[in-house]
Amino acid sequence: MVAAELAPYVRQTEAAEAVASLAKSLRHLGHNVTVLCPKQPGFEAAGLLLARRLTPLALPDGGEVMLADALLPSGVQLLTFDAPVLFERPGVYGEDGKDYPDNAKRFGLIGQVALAVVRQRLAQGHALDVLHAHDVAAGLSLVQLREAQDLGVPGILTIHDGARQGLFPVKELEDLALPKRAAADPELRLASKLCALKVAMLAADAITTVSPSYAAELADPERVGGLAEVVQALPKPIVGVLCGVDYGTFNPATDAAITSRYDAEDVANKGRCRTHLLRACGLELDVERPLFVHVGEWTRDRAFDVVLAALPRLLKHDLSLVVVGSGPSALEKRLQSHLERHSDRLAWQPQLDSPTLRRALAAADFALMADSHLPCGSVQLAAQRYGAVVVARAVAGIADTIVDADAELETGTGFLFDGADPAALTGAVARALGAYRSRAMGALRRRVMRQDMSWDRPARRYVQIYRQTLGSTA
Repeated sequence: MVAAELAPYVRQTEAAEAVASLAKSLRHLGHNVTVLCPKQPGFEAAGLLLARRLTPLALPDGGEVMLADALLPSGVQLLTFDAPVLFERPGVYGEDGKDYPDNAKRFGLIGQVALAVVRQRLAQGHALDVLHAHDVAAGLSLVQLREAQDLGVPGILTIHDGARQGLFPVKELEDLALPKRAAADPELRLASKLCALKVAMLAADAITTVSPSYAAELADPERVGGLAEVVQALPKPIVGVLCGVDYGTFNPATDAAITSRYDAEDVANKGRCRTHLLRACGLELDVERPLFVHVGEWTRDRAFDVVLAALPRLLKHDLSLVVVGSGPSALEKRLQSHLERHSDRLAWQPQLDSPTLRRALAAADFALMADSHLPCGSVQLAAQRYGAVVVARAVAGIADTIVDADAELETGTGFLFDGADPAALTGAVARALGAYRSRAMGALRRRVMRQDMSWDRPARRYVQIYRQTLGSTA
């Protein structure tokens, strides 16, 4: 696998968790997996020991990089390459909402290193069966693979977010390490610019994305613009494979980060987790009052502004809300004004890491999500595992993982609403509150927690795709 980010060491998007969890699950199924990433500060900051190799890796353009490897706790091999000028930075793709201006060179180098590693493994007698690239930053490795022509290694591309398309001026062709003839090829452009994602898609032997609904969205011009025409013209449709959640980490029966352990058959200790969080946040301890949590950084897609707009109506109901995460200062100021007026039922924890996320979900009765764009998402999967019933906008990833509950709570796993209207969100919350006071709430929570949302099934589906691709390129 080739990726720009890998949880928990280097993360900017949910692709980081998907790469780590898929690699781990494939390893558990008996496959040898190597993940190639640029060496970034997060690896050593987390205490991961990287063993430097003695020989440099020669690149197709005549340059070279030094490789370092490590064995991850999952048994997956991590291979990193050293390019500090390009990759020793706080962000993976950019900072403060802006891409790095030299991303063409950064993405192009990842592709060159990936090809060199494929050749090196072949020369060592350890040929790779498949190269699996994740998102646009790694996608150019498939172009390098296709240009080589002599290796016989199929390439799979997974699109975690089609909004990140990698649009670059034609003059950056050399930085992207694309062949010179590509400059005159209009098929490789979108809106007069070279489109790295389009180039990767055309070079891939198979393309997947992170949910069936998002596969359909990628063919919708209103969602992804000109990229939709590329998707519609592909010889094979994009395959939507739902992501999972790592039960080795997200398991309330064994999680040492939460106050008390529990499972779907006995959720009594969930109340202790709620009491602990309410006390930590300085909120009123009312055992009859349901607790909602909103977790995640306040990116544009997270649509936290919709939650803020709905707060006056939400807090007219008898509920408590804990917000975990942070974002632009303008949104923080708006939240602060509500905190001053509702300090007994509204709290904010700016820090967001995995243990904090798990403690919040273990305490929560409901997980509130207003995301406007969610190809798959992991928060709602983790929330269900911890028995926090999801209240969310019915976008792609949510629609594929949450079934809207009926009025009697006999079916369904959450409460969905449409559109960015704060009133619609408030209406869904009102439905959730009605369910909370229903005798059927316990059965709903058990149904939610008993679902199999692990990575085992997605990993087996990817094995099928690998084998199909090997068969078609043999």
